[in-house]
Amino acid sequence: MKIFLVTINPLDVFLWTLRRNEKDVVNLYSTLTPVMQLTTGGSMLNFGLWSEQNNAPLSAQNNLCSHFGTLCEFENAKNVVDVGSGLSAPAIFWTNKYPDLKLHCVNTNYKQLVYSGPKKNIEFLNSSSTKLPFVDNSVDRVLALESAQHFRPLEDFISESKRILKKQGLLVLAIPVTLETSSLTKLGILKFTWSSEHYVLENVKNLVISNGFKISEEKLIGNDVYEPLANYYIEHRSSLQKLILKKYPKYVESILYKSMLKMKEASQKKFIDYALLKYTL
Repeated sequence: MKIFLVTINPLDVFLWTLRRNEKDVVNLYSTLTPVMQLTTGGSMLNFGLWSEQNNAPLSAQNNLCSHFGTLCEFENAKNVVDVGSGLSAPAIFWTNKYPDLKLHCVNTNYKQLVYSGPKKNIEFLNSSSTKLPFVDNSVDRVLALESAQHFRPLEDFISESKRILKKQGLLVLAIPVTLETSSLTKLGILKFTWSSEHYVLENVKNLVISNGFKISEEKLIGNDVYEPLANYYIEHRSSLQKLILKKYPKYVESILYKSMLKMKEASQKKFIDYALLKYTL
């Protein structure tokens, strides 16, 4: 059986990364999501929360989902909105663990949204993060697991979250952030390959609080995200490279490798971090 390489126009990728509007993000993820699937063997699209017990991609990704579900207090929730739900693997993970949960997956990428097919207790909604299709005061939780870094403008997502949340509802984010204004000098290749808004942590927190939320919990876990992920890729590069080259041109893997090296360095120098943020309305 002949395997065809994914055709990628480097100019398109550059423009998607430069503009970063909703259509660009959809195109970027549609083109590059299989890289994540090839290297992890699954459909989770997060960086993972790594530890001695969770030292492989799928295990680390499941660990982040489990930790995030605890942070969201799913055991006390009924209606949850997962904004930027990817291939819905986290939603499936959570509804299996919390069978009484009704979960609504919101995604602008229709191909991703229908990837898993119909699932019990999961509703799939093709919509924008800035125009959530729910009535006022109707849900217990709004969450964004490694997706809010793409939302533009972020304030519109936050105000929409406030609108649809019930009193005492929770807004919970797992979001890659910078610790100060990003620059080419500090981020290097990540300035282009970290294809999202490079939101500064303090700006995110101030924006949420200014919209009437109170901070309930804040954790920075970058040391258990970026560096072990990069180390895993570096250590297993030879085998991962072979997998990627089955579907992608060689330069795609080369850019990914260089980005991993820079991500590790930027994390060590505290230019970037990974924030878990829980807010109460």
